[in-house]
Amino acid sequence: MESADLAAVWLTLKLATVVTLLLLIFGTPIAWWLARTHSRLKGVVGAIVALPLVLPPTVLGFYLLITMGPNGPVGRLTEALGLGLLPFTFPGLVIASVFYSLPFVVQPIQNAFEAIGERPLEVAATLRASPWDAFWSVAVPLARPGFLSGAILGFAHTVGEFGIVLMIGGNIPEKTRVVSVQIYDHVEALEYTQAHWLAGGMVIFSFLVLLGLYTFNPTRRKVL
Repeated sequence: MESADLAAVWLTLKLATVVTLLLLIFGTPIAWWLARTHSRLKGVVGAIVALPLVLPPTVLGFYLLITMGPNGPVGRLTEALGLGLLPFTFPGLVIASVFYSLPFVVQPIQNAFEAIGERPLEVAATLRASPWDAFWSVAVPLARPGFLSGAILGFAHTVGEFGIVLMIGGNIPEKTRVVSVQIYDHVEALEYTQAHWLAGGMVIFSFLVLLGLYTFNPTRRKVL
């Protein structure tokens, strides 16, 4: 592999790791709320979370680009704070990827929380466990397969992104050029040998991810 290819691989793994950690942090309370609430807003929030599953990535990327641009509310805020604009930067890629991979983490965790049922939490309450204690000592351990599935799917989905990262990050070497964009560049330049190396690596990676998910997660049918 060329140095540019290795840089793209490293940037992709870095992006997927950061995005997965953020999604586990912010997606868990969303999944818990969706699994437990009886609010009329549940359907609305659930639809918003699932929107990236059906929305073309270029559409989501376009509106994020407008929102984070110089005339958008987020762009004006970041400029006022002295942070500059987010498009065509690694932090901008992270934000866009969090939105795009959100349902792949939230939905498995939500399904795992729903599968727990009320009984274990009621037993914890009779033992004088606070809701916070019951969540960490009962709900989270029982929902571990959902966390595993969500983390794997979120990581793998971020690695395979193309449209939204190209819209938000562009094609800046060692800053926003990820593996999928690097493959596109090789194909566009008719460099099929280099494209084969990266594309073949992506195929092997995707297969190993799914193999691990289906092999080591015995409750995968309940949380996917």
